[in-house]
Amino acid sequence: MPPDPYGLRRVVRPAGVLPQQAEVLDPLLALGRDELAIDVDHLNIDAASFRQLESTGRDVGEQVMEIVNQRGKMQNPVTGSGGMLIGRVAWVGPEHPAARELKAGDRIATLVSLTLTPLILEEIRAVHKNAERLDVRGRAILFASGLWAALPDDMPLEMALAVLDVCGAPAWVARLARTGSRVLVIGAGKSGSLACAQARRNGAQVTVADIRKASFVEDGLADAALVFDATKPLEAPRGEFDLVVNCASVPRTEMASILAARDGGEVLFFSMATSFTAAALGAEGVGKDVRLTIGNGYAHGHARLALDLVRSTPALRKIFAERSAAAR
Repeated sequence: MPPDPYGLRRVVRPAGVLPQQAEVLDPLLALGRDELAIDVDHLNIDAASFRQLESTGRDVGEQVMEIVNQRGKMQNPVTGSGGMLIGRVAWVGPEHPAARELKAGDRIATLVSLTLTPLILEEIRAVHKNAERLDVRGRAILFASGLWAALPDDMPLEMALAVLDVCGAPAWVARLARTGSRVLVIGAGKSGSLACAQARRNGAQVTVADIRKASFVEDGLADAALVFDATKPLEAPRGEFDLVVNCASVPRTEMASILAARDGGEVLFFSMATSFTAAALGAEGVGKDVRLTIGNGYAHGHARLALDLVRSTPALRKIFAERSAAAR
């Protein structure tokens, strides 16, 4: 079987697309020599997708099982997003890039989206709403191009999973936040806390905004805090910030982010609830000359950067520890 680093042979339909764009994948094909099989223990569903599944009033676990059975992967048909997983290596193909690093039984987290990961679920064991995490029994396939990280041994599993789930956020903020710049982070969740900490580390003046009061100022993660509903753009500040980082887990927050940025500033959308159309046309409609950036979940060294940030920031470690404890 020829090398297939992007998993194209597993696309069922439509033909000619990459696995992330596919409607259906085939996780039952024989393993390729450049693939890696994982016995899955946990699925971390991205916040936007989990909130949408909850809003239906149906059991989240049942819906996840239905989606995976129908699509051969976990991709919410409404939000288009997925999440990531933790499991143990079941088999490593001899031509997989990690063939010399990993062995059967090693515990790893995938750093690519569930939207492109072939997946079979045999059982949903538990749903942890506070952590957007499911305990499961299943099997997943990682392609040669798929990113992964070994789980650290100096923090609990739940904490490591929560950090790795959003590890792209601080990596992007590390690139964009400048010393003395004014940064607004919208959303005081996992990615928001990491974004604030990284922006402050870069020497920026950081303001956090959420629909509820966050303790980020008292914890040393932000210099100021605002309370407003980001789905109501007229409640947002106007043109005050050099960089706005949108980490909100709900839709329709694009315009609040855009209005808060100064002319010539930048908005980083690190939320799976973002609508590109709403952002692009909205900025045009209000005459805002701002750079709009979609935060790729991957950046070189993003996993290590995020884990080290938590290790070295007591307030972050406390936030993630409390979140992990509540999820148990």
